[in-house]
Amino acid sequence: MASANGQARPNADGASLIDSILAGQARAVACLASQRTALAAAARLVAVALRGGGRILYLGAGSSGLLAAQDGLELPGTFGLDPGRIRFITPNGDRFALDGAAEDDERAGEAGAAALAPARRDVAIALSASGATPFTLAAARKLHAAGVPLVAVVCRAASPLAAIADASIVLDVGAEAVEGSTRLAAGTAQKAALGALSTLAAAELGWVHDGQMVNLKADNAKLKARAEDIVARIASVGRASAAVALAQAQNDVPVAIAAVVGDLNAAEARSLVADCDRHIARILARLRSVAVKSHTNAGEKPVQSGG
Repeated sequence: MASANGQARPNADGASLIDSILAGQARAVACLASQRTALAAAARLVAVALRGGGRILYLGAGSSGLLAAQDGLELPGTFGLDPGRIRFITPNGDRFALDGAAEDDERAGEAGAAALAPARRDVAIALSASGATPFTLAAARKLHAAGVPLVAVVCRAASPLAAIADASIVLDVGAEAVEGSTRLAAGTAQKAALGALSTLAAAELGWVHDGQMVNLKADNAKLKARAEDIVARIASVGRASAAVALAQAQNDVPVAIAAVVGDLNAAEARSLVADCDRHIARILARLRSVAVKSHTNAGEKPVQSGG
């Protein structure tokens, strides 16, 4: 049997359905490997927008819209991004409800895009498994016409959405176990792509360092404990010292790290963090440079690294 995209669809009846579903899920994750270059290019577009004070504009309808919302809503807590710099264009606004008929409303897509007063410094991330959802495509065209860089996350390379995008992430998931149910393999692939994309962008901005989410928002007990662990690891101090530094920095992880590593007070650390755009690697490099100059001025020979 063949699916709508012309690929052979596995027999998904009776006891074989679970095997077909699991095989589809495995393909969904595996297909991202071929999109390394596209993911990196898309991440750079997002990083450039955020570095320049722009916003991420997520757009999608149906399951794709819900996946877009999930990724965007998690960015403030994970990477400390101001919620006001994350906006959503979906058929039901911020209610994130499913409305099948609304997916065909091109005028609503255009209106949703226009309502956000898009600017060239923003970046749009458009999700559509088919790459042709009328609402999403209309919104994407409106944003692109306004000069907004566009990232497309689609499952069909030959699609109108991919054709207008500045960076296209094409997820070839093959046939769905249940034909047309794009919440299965396509949904998993889109979720994985979004997670990779936003994390790569955060890393380029210095919000991920040595595998740690160093710009997280520590607003609950679990995240405060994680923040203490991050400061302790990167600053090479005990948990008690890390906790004190975090308290003095008002739970701002980069400020706490700068204060401990550079022996700075909170105001000095905060100024340094702002000057380095909260990029942890730059902060640490600046502190090392200051330490070397201090030793040199004191008549000490800088310690040479091995290698």
